[in-house]
Amino acid sequence: MKKEFEPYLARIEEEIHKALPQASGKEWQDIVFGQLYPAVTAEHISPLITPTRSLVDLGGKRWRPLLLVLTALALAEKDGRQADEGAQFETACHLTPLVEFTHTASLIHDDIEDSSDTRRGKPAAYITYGLDTALNAGSWLYFAATSCIDTLPCKDEALKAKIYALYNMELRRLHLGQAMDIAWHRNKGFIPSPDEYLAMVQCKTGTLASLAVKLGCMACKADDSTAKKAGATAAKIGAGFQIIDDVINLSTGNPGKKRGDDIVEGKKSLPVLLFAQSKGNSSIEFKELEKCFELAAKDGINSPSVEKAIGILEGEGSIAQAKQRGVSLIEEGCAEFAGIFGSANKYALLIQDLFRAMVPANI
Repeated sequence: MKKEFEPYLARIEEEIHKALPQASGKEWQDIVFGQLYPAVTAEHISPLITPTRSLVDLGGKRWRPLLLVLTALALAEKDGRQADEGAQFETACHLTPLVEFTHTASLIHDDIEDSSDTRRGKPAAYITYGLDTALNAGSWLYFAATSCIDTLPCKDEALKAKIYALYNMELRRLHLGQAMDIAWHRNKGFIPSPDEYLAMVQCKTGTLASLAVKLGCMACKADDSTAKKAGATAAKIGAGFQIIDDVINLSTGNPGKKRGDDIVEGKKSLPVLLFAQSKGNSSIEFKELEKCFELAAKDGINSPSVEKAIGILEGEGSIAQAKQRGVSLIEEGCAEFAGIFGSANKYALLIQDLFRAMVPANI
């Protein structure tokens, strides 16, 4: 990422590590759990912290918390409230665990649901720590994320309640998107339309981008209409990045994952759906692609059927079409942000730089 982002990312890391320490101290325990029985020790809490903190420490782009902070700063500049910028920056940074921990929890659960072997180049949490421990730790992190709301250094209880309500709504939408995705790759014969796919990713992936932007708006106490409009734009961009991830999976391969593992998992990604739309679900060409999926699911990631499926999708131009759709959504969103914050707004320009830098040139 650009050097301009480094100070913000460093501050975000401080908040993330403070909210999820490597070992639980008394002050942190009181914030997260309240008063516990004296017999409860750090050893009992470790199965919650260790799997979640381990995945956090493996990295990630941190673009969602960065988007949250930049949104708050963009609004401060737009409204001429630079005098309040320091306080709004601190409030925004303090809220970043809400988006980063929710993302981390969803990855732990995704890997269980998809039977994925690796995450960020290491064995998935359920493989390292056991299915039961990983499942419980991931679920706990969704709730532990909200402790940063309780510790917000402000006396505005109405604002805190509003943040809780927003978080719960976006979390419900995230799980709806995941339910749609799971249902589709369980039902081998069902082929959703591209519009259904976009609705799914708006919930599954777009919701965390929307949450980040809306939290940035709340840190500045922006009006509800601005937050709603900016949140919808962010969800569109989030959907664009999910499409780009689909494309990367079938081209260079996602970092820490293996090229084509979406095929092994039976994912109905946009390139597949565009191919189905072009050729027809009952065509000879689509039946050949389905056969590749069946063999890949049976034989694993090293099956020749994985590369054969990718070749079929490449040959029809479906991967290139999906890439264009994803890039278009991101560019449309950037233009909308310029309209919301102002085209010359320093932080709005940084948001545009952030998103454009995240689209790999070699896919």
